[in-house]
Amino acid sequence: MDNATARRTKVGLVAGGLGAYWPQFPDLLPQLERSSARVAERMRALDCDVVDVGFISDAQEGAAAAEKLRAAGCDLIVGFLTTYMTATMLVPIAQRSGAPVLLINLQPTESMEHATFDTGQWLAYCGACPLPEMANAFTRCGIPFRSVSGYLEDERAWDRIGRWVRAAGVRAALRRGRHGLMGHLYPGMLDVSTDLTLVSANFGGHVEVLEFDDLRVRVEKVSEAEVGERIELARGVFELADSVNEEDLSWAARVSVGLDRLVEDFELDSLAYYHRGLDGEVHERIGAGMILGASLLTARGIPAAGEYELRTSLAMLIMDRLGGGGSFTEFQALDFARGHVEMGHDGPAHLAISSRRPLLRGLGVYHGKRGWGVSVEFDVTRGPVTAFGLRQARDGSYGFVVSEGEVVEGPLLRIGNTTSRVDFGCDPGEWTDAWSASGISHHWALGTGHRLADLRAVADLLGTEIVNVTVS
Repeated sequence: MDNATARRTKVGLVAGGLGAYWPQFPDLLPQLERSSARVAERMRALDCDVVDVGFISDAQEGAAAAEKLRAAGCDLIVGFLTTYMTATMLVPIAQRSGAPVLLINLQPTESMEHATFDTGQWLAYCGACPLPEMANAFTRCGIPFRSVSGYLEDERAWDRIGRWVRAAGVRAALRRGRHGLMGHLYPGMLDVSTDLTLVSANFGGHVEVLEFDDLRVRVEKVSEAEVGERIELARGVFELADSVNEEDLSWAARVSVGLDRLVEDFELDSLAYYHRGLDGEVHERIGAGMILGASLLTARGIPAAGEYELRTSLAMLIMDRLGGGGSFTEFQALDFARGHVEMGHDGPAHLAISSRRPLLRGLGVYHGKRGWGVSVEFDVTRGPVTAFGLRQARDGSYGFVVSEGEVVEGPLLRIGNTTSRVDFGCDPGEWTDAWSASGISHHWALGTGHRLADLRAVADLLGTEIVNVTVS
């Protein structure tokens, strides 16, 4: 599920305490520095690169640390409150870094030994004391505030810290992302239409506008040997239905190799595409031949979405970076007899979250589209899932729309589409009405796991509204 080329999240770490304590309590600073070293060790275990600028004891050292962290270009700054410290030590770090700041208060153990502790030993447990001061100062300075309190080996606290690190990685992927948009809008889909400037305004990143000819010239240069290799890859990844003929499979393989080159040449992190075509000409054939290659890209962590669905390709990217995959999805039907919502699409699919070996099925026609070829048939693995999409409000702001459910057993269509049965724990008609009322477009990402908590953290770092769709 991981994109091998994805940049690791860079976390800046600074620990601090009030320097006036050190001459008064000689054993305190060494203890706090040991705690700081343990925090750094655990941070590195969160699959991130840690820029540790050490321990600060006064405002001057805080300013020096701020410059180091600013130059490092971190995705998240973690300030470890080991004992009481003044806000002036951390405010410059938050102001200059340009990155979100997470304050952590992790005392040495679950509880003090009250009968034996002296003042110096108590101060090692006093990281909560400056937290309201930091929150007040950050608020007055216009700096968003978030924190995690616990103790050094508190797994609940580290779960929350890990969530903020993952969220920072998603924010960084969006801010640095290069998102391909190829072809043209599916005629009449007003919900899908996207102002490209709004992507940069809401999330950062760059939208690369591509022509289908950018893909065509690369497809034309694919060699027969490369086609053969891609066919062998497809046979290894997919089960092939009897309806798949060699000519269509060969063409899909050729387009797949061309897609890989397009993504590499333009350094794309995601892709949304659509082209209508006419009378079997080459652009129509390329558009109809995309699903194999787009599904393979999506499984590698480079999400590809059809029907020019840029916001959904971004939602798929977010879900993938959180570890949930994220497959291109829309409503298919409601099963009131079983209480399920049936959802999926005619591709692409996120193969890494399939419940079984995905199937390639030959299609004589793609409903609502021109062309013919092979398509992917699969359902998301059983268990907890999250439906997640991006809505665009009237003022141009983006928002997250989220709902947690469970993929369950049941009959599935065998028409070359991805299809999953999702139980949201309520009447499927009521859920569908609530989901639609959120302002979501008619496409979204379906990913594994319950991801609401992670998505709340991402929304916080992006300054984005989040709506959790539930029906009581």
